[in-house]
Formats: sequence, C-alpha cells, structure tokens
Amino acid sequence: MRRILLKLAISLAFLPLAIGAVVGSAEADAPRVQISEADLDLMRDWVAVPVTIATLRGLNAEQNALSQADIDALDKEWRAERERIGDRPLVAELMARPLSNYLLRRQAMAGGLYTEIFVVTDRGLNAGQSAVTGDYWQGDEAKFTKTFEVGADAVFIDEAELHEASGTWRQQVNFTIPDPETGAPIGAVTIEINLTELARRRAL
Repeated sequence: MRRILLKLAISLAFLPLAIGAVVGSAEADAPRVQISEADLDLMRDWVAVPVTIATLRGLNAEQNALSQADIDALDKEWRAERERIGDRPLVAELMARPLSNYLLRRQAMAGGLYTEIFVVTDRGLNAGQSAVTGDYWQGDEAKFTKTFEVGADAVFIDEAELHEASGTWRQQVNFTIPDPETGAPIGAVTIEINLTELARRRAL
C-alpha cells in the first residue's frame, strides 16, 4: 500500500511538469504560414462588394449623430443580449441584415478557412457579421485604431492564437474599407483565418 501511495505522490509531483510540456508542445506547433499579398487582394475583392458599400454608407449617415454615451449604451445592451435567452432585438436586427447574410455565406464557402468575419462602420460599430461577436463597438480596439484611423490602405495582422476548443491556430486580418468612388475610408473589416487550414492547403 505504501508503495502505491509513493508512486501516486511521485506522479502528482511531476503532473505540472507534464502539463507544461504539453502546453509548450502545442505552442511550438503553430504553423509557419503567412498571409500573402495575394490572400489580401482576394479578401479585399470579396469584401468591397455593393452590399458592403451600401450598408456602410447608410449606417455611417445614421450613426453620425451618435455620442460616445450612445455608443457605450449600445455596446452594453449588446453584451447583455448575448447572455440573454429569448428576446434579443439588437442582435436579431444585426444578424438579419443582408450584409450579415453575405458574410455568413462567404465564411461557409471558404470551407473552414475563415472562422469569423465582421465589418464595422466609421464609428467602429458592427455593420454586419457572420456570427455574434463579443462586442458591438470595436472603436477602441487595435482592429479599428490600426486600420480605419490610419488610412484607406491600412492593414493590421494580429498575433496568431491557439483556439483550444478546436486545436487550430487562428489569426485576425484587419483592413480599412475605402469608398470605391471617393477612396476615403468608410469602414473596416476583421477576418479571422484558420492558419492550420491555410497551412494544410498550401502543403497540397
């Protein structure tokens, strides 16, 4: 009995080291693949379609009078609705927009390459999305401050992160959306890429 307890104690003592080894191994497995200019050009093409431009123009005009207090209230309501079961008018209205339907189809057509897509207005508020996001306002985050606030050609590619639930590596690509007529920034987009899937396709 003492031998069994001793072996158990030794096993438990080394458990944190074993867990650390597994985590370290997972981090080392990040695919060495980069988003290319060709990838960016392809994304720009299917983002800058009429439904995107029309939605942004319309919402930008509507949101022009919003104060920061109004924006904060909308973001708070969005967060509350995300946790609510039943009536979710703000979430339901946004998810029913033609732009959201388009982005959802784009994500599905990509066959697992894109895991999330959302477009925001010139105020940083969600204009359309493929799934319910954590926030309604993105205006204080790098995905907006390093794209829309920088200029029409700005691109910000965030650090790759391990998605533990699926065991895949993901990376957010963010860029400004310009108005095709004036060239001025009218919004921004975030496209989350499944790097594991991208690496698999490039290895074929």
